[in-house]
Amino acid sequence: MSSQRTPPVGIDEFLDRVRADLDRLTAAEAFAEATEGALLVDIRYAALRDRDGLIPGALIVERNELEWRLDPQGSHRAAEATSHDLRVVVICNEGYASSLAAVSLRQLGLHRATDLIGGFQAWRREGLPVTPATE
Repeated sequence: MSSQRTPPVGIDEFLDRVRADLDRLTAAEAFAEATEGALLVDIRYAALRDRDGLIPGALIVERNELEWRLDPQGSHRAAEATSHDLRVVVICNEGYASSLAAVSLRQLGLHRATDLIGGFQAWRREGLPVTPATE
């Protein structure tokens, strides 16, 4: 019995494939959605948050904990993880890892999860609110 293997793809093609199912947001759109109740989730690692600052109101969840913290049925969920209908906008540094994270959340049933095009750096370039991490 022969098993069929899917031909390997590079990360760029893989990102294109997974992003096709996301309604990715610009920084301005993410800001607007946050004011309407969307949950911004910052998955950047601590050194980047310390260097560049924080988005006020964003939930900080390290990438390796994301699924456990946002699964509304999980025993380790964050208080903000209230429903599979929650609008979640994942933010990484430049908008690459966040796409993969958003797809993972969708696989957990968070069907409205998406990410920020250009990540935190796009947010900052747009002049949107940022506070120092050491406040």
